[in-house]
This record gives sequence, structure tokens and C-alpha cells, in this order.
Amino acid sequence: MIRNAIFGIALAAGMLAPLPLAAQQTETAAPPAARSALAARADQVVALINGALQPEDIFTDAFRAAVADAQIRTLSANLTAQFGKAVEVSLLNPAEGTRAALEIRFERGLAKGGIAIDPAQEGRINELRFTSFDAVAVAGDTPAAILADLAALPGTTNAWFGPVGGAPVLARNADTRLALGSTFKLYVLAALAEDVKAGRRKWSDVAALSQNSYPSGQLQNWPQGAPVTLHTLAGLMISISDNTATDQLIAVLGRARILKLMADSGHSDPAANTPFLTTRELFVMKAGSREDIASWRKSDAARRAAMLGRLASQTTSLDAVNAAFAGGPKAIDIEWFASPADLAKLIAHMRKTADPKAFEIMAISPSATDTIKGKWPYIGFKGGSEPGVLNLTWALRDAAGQDWLLTLGWNNDAAVVDQGKLEAIAQRILLLPR
Repeated sequence: MIRNAIFGIALAAGMLAPLPLAAQQTETAAPPAARSALAARADQVVALINGALQPEDIFTDAFRAAVADAQIRTLSANLTAQFGKAVEVSLLNPAEGTRAALEIRFERGLAKGGIAIDPAQEGRINELRFTSFDAVAVAGDTPAAILADLAALPGTTNAWFGPVGGAPVLARNADTRLALGSTFKLYVLAALAEDVKAGRRKWSDVAALSQNSYPSGQLQNWPQGAPVTLHTLAGLMISISDNTATDQLIAVLGRARILKLMADSGHSDPAANTPFLTTRELFVMKAGSREDIASWRKSDAARRAAMLGRLASQTTSLDAVNAAFAGGPKAIDIEWFASPADLAKLIAHMRKTADPKAFEIMAISPSATDTIKGKWPYIGFKGGSEPGVLNLTWALRDAAGQDWLLTLGWNNDAAVVDQGKLEAIAQRILLLPR
């Protein structure tokens, strides 16, 4: 929850042995006279991904003991949600033998990896891995078709894609504020980078760690008092969505400073984010009592600030926080809020007032496939989520030096949202001809 979204779903992430593909040798240079067992099994992987075959039809017992059938089905469903139907085996090299490099073409992507079979087990698959995924453009795709798919998602969605400062190529509910999850951290980064450019701070300034939040991140495990530069805090906050790093920067900058940046950037309603929550406060609030949540909803900003003061001394275990989110969306009206138009204004404001290192930090984890990277010389990213909340936001620059923005938001207070579906829509947008 409250973390970066990441393109590409590894079918075999951390669970299948790598194949030493570089050490392979082709058994014969001539094409096989008949279709090999390896090629037949590779074709069955396509059918498996599409749901036409089941894991028990093609994998060895040892494979299924290591990787649960349900996990295989879930990962296959995630792949088709993100890249469309698996179409064909586009590469199998060598085409005979017991192991090979494997590529499978999807409607909107290409998966690369390897496969191996066990002749002693009826040629069943005993190794399968996909090490990389790349999106491909969908022929004839249009902004209108993409907007129709966004509109069909349950809950509320918004979107904006276009040149910063110009008319959007694609927009939906551009003035509708939705919960952001960790994308709110862009406002923290913007305030810090503005202070650096103005000479009020330096990236090399050191803060003694005094905050402690909950994952995602690493710094929640560090000792209190540890010296950390502002650059390191910002890098962790954006690249791995470190919540403790975020709260430390909020403590350094002050809530008022971030809200001022929000107002200066042209946010349509900074009051919707007042008082400005830390990540720890959001977690503790949502893991607390129904009475606290009800009280927050009916309180004004001053009373909410007093509530946050009381939360500061409250001890809440990580198990309690995880349990609070285990049942689906939890009070998604207690969050950080912005519209696509607000975020477009923020990026425009940052280009004018922020130290350029802010954009370097945003590019640490660009959340883009190789094909998309080839179309955009600069890609910066921040995303965020919790159950029922998802936001994906990219700052882009094209070959002509024009800044672009893509931001997609999806809120549903009745059910979790499907990250793969929104990521697939994002990829389609980023691959549209310009």
C-alpha cells in the first residue's frame, strides 16, 4: 500500500531457476523434420497464459510443488490484463532439445525468457521464466478508445495526457480530485527542490533521523539519529516510496511549507489536504477506531490538527496496520488529493522553480518498458496506491525538448482496483503516435 506501481509482472519472479541460455548449443543446424516436444510445450505455454490449459496439463510435479497452481493462474491473468492475449511463440532457440530461449508475443507486448522440459517426465515443463517484458503499440489505437476503456472501470477515474502548458491529447475528469496514495510525495519533493534552488537548503544537508513510519521503505529499520542527507531522503522517497524518508522530509520542511508550495503551484484546493498528513498519521488513523475516523470526517482543520497531535504518541503495530487494509478499501476519503489539472500545474511549476536534481530523482525508477523509454528521452515517475486507490504519474520530455505529463487516477471505495489494468492503459497512452 502507498507504494510505486511497477511496469512488468514477472511470471517467474524469484521462484524458478534461471536458465544458462548463453551456454546452450544447437543440436542441429537443420530444421527439425517434425515438431519437437520442446516446441509443442512452448505453444502450450501460450494456451496456459490464455487460460485454455491448466498447470497440471503441462508442468512436472516438482514444478507444481515449488509453484502453486493458483499462483501460476494469477500471474497468467495479470499478464493478460496488462499485455492482452498471448498470441504466439515468436522465438524458440534452439527449436529442439530440452531447453531454449523463449519469446512470446502478446497483443500489446513481448515477453522474453527461457523454457526447459524433462524428457523423463513426458516432456513436461520443469523450468519456465520470463526475465523481461516490453510493451508494443496497438495498431489503430486511439485516445477515444482508451477513454472508453477508462470509463468502463468501476469507481471513478481521471486522466490527463499532453504537453505541459498545452492542450491535452487525452483528458478525463481533469478537474476531479482523487486520492493519490504516494504520488502526494511529488509535492514534498517540489517544496524541497524549490528551497534548494532558492539557496535555502542544500541537497547535501544532513538530517538526523527522527521519524519512523511503516513500509514501504527501508529507513523504518534504521536507528533513530542516523545521519541522512536530504538528497538520500528524497531519492528513497521517490524511487522506492520510503515512507519514513517522506515523513522525515515533512518534518524538515514543515507542513506549512508544503501546503504553500501546493498553493503556489496552482492546486485547486489545498484545504483538501489540510492539515497535511504524514504517512505514519494516515496509517495510524486508518488502523484506529471507527470513532476516530468519524471524528476526523466531521472536524475542521484545527480539530484535525489536534487529533494528529494525539496520534503522535499512539503506538500501533505493523500487524495492526496490515490488518486495517486487509479487508479492502479503508476510509479512502482520508488521504492526499489532487486532480490531473493540479498535477499538470505542479510539473510546470517545478520546471520553473525546482532544482533540476528533482527531475533526476524522479527518473531513478521510471516505471517504463524499453520500447517506451525509446520514445521518450526523459521519463520521471511517481505512483501510489492503497486498497481502492491508485495513481500513476509520469513527467516526460520528448526529443524536441517539450515537457509532457501523463497522470491516471482510479478510486473505488467499494473494491480494490486492478493495477495491471491501469498500467496497461498507461502503456497504450505512452505508445500513441504523436
